[in-house]
Amino acid sequence: MLQKLFGFDPKKSTVKTEIMAGITTFLSMAYILAVNPDILSATGMDKGAVFTTTVVISAVITMFMGLYAKLPFALAPGMGLNAFFAYTVCLIMGYTWQFALTAVFLEGLIFILLTVTNIREKIVDIIPTTLKNAISVGIGLFIAFIGLKSVNIIVNDDATLVKLGDITSGAALLGIIGTIITSILLVKKVKGGLLLGILITTIIGIPMGVTTLNGFISTPPSIEPILFKFEWDKIFTTDMAIVVFTFLFVDLFDTIGTLIGVSTRAGLMKDGKIPRIKQAFFVDAIGTTAGAVMGTSTITTFVESAAGVEEGGRSGLTAFVAGVCFMLAIFFAPFFLAIPASATAPVLVLVGLMMMASVVKIDFNDFAESVPAFLCIICMPLCYSISDGIILGHLCYVILNTLCGKWKKVTVGMYILAAMFVLKFCFLTN
Repeated sequence: MLQKLFGFDPKKSTVKTEIMAGITTFLSMAYILAVNPDILSATGMDKGAVFTTTVVISAVITMFMGLYAKLPFALAPGMGLNAFFAYTVCLIMGYTWQFALTAVFLEGLIFILLTVTNIREKIVDIIPTTLKNAISVGIGLFIAFIGLKSVNIIVNDDATLVKLGDITSGAALLGIIGTIITSILLVKKVKGGLLLGILITTIIGIPMGVTTLNGFISTPPSIEPILFKFEWDKIFTTDMAIVVFTFLFVDLFDTIGTLIGVSTRAGLMKDGKIPRIKQAFFVDAIGTTAGAVMGTSTITTFVESAAGVEEGGRSGLTAFVAGVCFMLAIFFAPFFLAIPASATAPVLVLVGLMMMASVVKIDFNDFAESVPAFLCIICMPLCYSISDGIILGHLCYVILNTLCGKWKKVTVGMYILAAMFVLKFCFLTN
């Protein structure tokens, strides 16, 4: 039954491992339950309603990923895309949140069309093998950077952009303690080490004043204030077209990057291709469309799915368990939200380390391959964007190989993709 429902293979994993992996994935990305309502409420949206929508859409679409695509990936409203929704479209451009939701809804419909016509799958096939390996490494650095930043181990500096924060107290100190504890568990090969590290670090945070428990159970707020709130009178405007395309562009390459990176680390890639990727894209597209109807920003595959993969998750059962955890969170929000960033940051850092393994597959002696790969890797954390890292790496690959006489390596599709990237920088930079 499990094989039929989730693609579970008893030769590659166990039910217990998949369950632990699903819980780990959920805990690694549970921060979205607090962050997404906080960001979107800046537009005037009801914060409680956004919380409920975030939980429900994340739960349903993640379980759908497990059942339909049978892959160990979890989905939720994407970070970065929710910030663009709130701060750029609403607060800077001056549009209502109903306008922004309409743009997300249209983006979702376009994604469904691109998925049905196999265009999204063809784009993945266009990306060179070297860059696919680089994407995994770059995402590793990116999520490690996110983890360090989330607990102020790395902080902003006006002179040098970033610097080491105060690691002698508070969240930063707990993050370091958690990293040491989780690392020891990994060295000792303790089963479920990542999940156990999160729980131990959370408990240690109580006497340190970092973990705060404010009860366990609460009643979920109604989503009525943000349900089906669209603004159709501006759908044929230039601004709507720009906003929709920007959502579409960023989401497309964020999702592609995440699927490639996590699939590479999980060993799911076969001949450079991800099994059932069309189904994964379809789930992503349905999630974005349904999410807009329910009242939230673009739904995307979360890079934190890598945490569950490192815990041994290899099938849709991992995603299904993560979805169930999301659904439970709607009633146990105070408990789940009590898990501090200091407890999940060590997991992100260590998963980042593990995703670096693909770097050995890059031929650093061939500069036509290694230079674009390095640019892709380094730009993901420095630009704070998976999509920008892919774009810059791809452009470098096309330009460098063409100018050096190795144009036979560059396909027509790669040139078309590069042209789209150039147009993006010319017209959609904000």
